[in-house]
Amino acid sequence: MTTTTNEHPVSDIGADGRVSEDLVAAYREHGFVRVRGVLEPDRIERFRAGAAAFLEAHRAESLERQGVFSQLVNVWQRERTLRELTFDRRLGRIAEQLAGFPLRLWHDQMLVKEPHNNAATEFHQDRPYWPHTGDRLPLSAWIALVDVPPERGCMTFLPGTQDRTGLRPQDLHQEEDLFEMDPSLRWIPRVTVPLRAGDCTFHSGYTGHMALPNRTDQARFAHVIIYMDEATRYGGTGHVVTDPLELTTGDRLDGDTFPRPWAE
Repeated sequence: MTTTTNEHPVSDIGADGRVSEDLVAAYREHGFVRVRGVLEPDRIERFRAGAAAFLEAHRAESLERQGVFSQLVNVWQRERTLRELTFDRRLGRIAEQLAGFPLRLWHDQMLVKEPHNNAATEFHQDRPYWPHTGDRLPLSAWIALVDVPPERGCMTFLPGTQDRTGLRPQDLHQEEDLFEMDPSLRWIPRVTVPLRAGDCTFHSGYTGHMALPNRTDQARFAHVIIYMDEATRYGGTGHVVTDPLELTTGDRLDGDTFPRPWAE
């Protein structure tokens, strides 16, 4: 199996750098949407090579310690090539188009599933992990830097769950955790979204989702850009991104640490 496809890429992005109103409507209804062809082939390979080199140098710093995946946060602050991807103006403007309000960067992260990791990232929501308050729905762009069919660890979503708020953070390693908190979620039809290299999904911070195991011989490289409401304030709980910043509850999450490069 090859890492990337050689077929001519299909793009859902128009000449004006925006996606169709049908995709916007689908995102707002279902809490996620696939956007094909956000990266051109030459950029895909450059970003994949940058990600592979960064992982090789920093794998030991992964926040995930149980071997399900490697998670490296705020890569943009340390790796110039991937900073270019995180700051991509077209992606940021599409994120604002989907959200319907101004956004800031919360953080980026590299999520890598090693070959034959044979472990799923279980169903969860993202937003309960974040120390945010006063915010509208955040969203993430999950960009495939290699082809990600189901057997390499693509994501599965619970459509329409972006309105299920108020749950505690879920355990990514426990298959039943989210469903024990809200048993009704078990019966929602699940949508698995394979991605070709250069495609991405956008999903709301409350949309339930999981990632399948990587059962292939090659690593699954995904670059994730997490966007938050420009008006978001610090909620006071601990997080690896905000812990070093000496914030006070209620402080705005803005400035150079949480930029808006697509608005410049």
